[in-house]
Amino acid sequence: MIQITRVYSDANGESHFEDFEVPLKNNGDIGFLSDDEPVKSIVFREVSPSYDYDFHNAPDRQYIVLLEGGVEIETSLGAKRTFETGSILLVEDTTGKGHKTKNIEPKLRKSIFIKL
Repeated sequence: MIQITRVYSDANGESHFEDFEVPLKNNGDIGFLSDDEPVKSIVFREVSPSYDYDFHNAPDRQYIVLLEGGVEIETSLGAKRTFETGSILLVEDTTGKGHKTKNIEPKLRKSIFIKL
């Protein structure tokens, strides 16, 4: 299983966290694989150590894979969670009140956005 945290908006526009797992199937010598998931594009990103972005919506429904550096995300209801290098997020709050994001380490943060 692969652990993913979803950030989404409810019917009132409030953002929330939800954890879920992606099941993997045994494919013999090549390892365990998930089912295919169609994607639109991939974007590579780097942000400064001082990155601290106030409430905003995700520009697209997308996975974010943290390659280097950790991040703290705060929902519109004030829930905060930190995510370390290697974490995977599914960001779906493209409408509503959005979320805050800030670096938790004094270094460049590198990530990949996989737009769905």
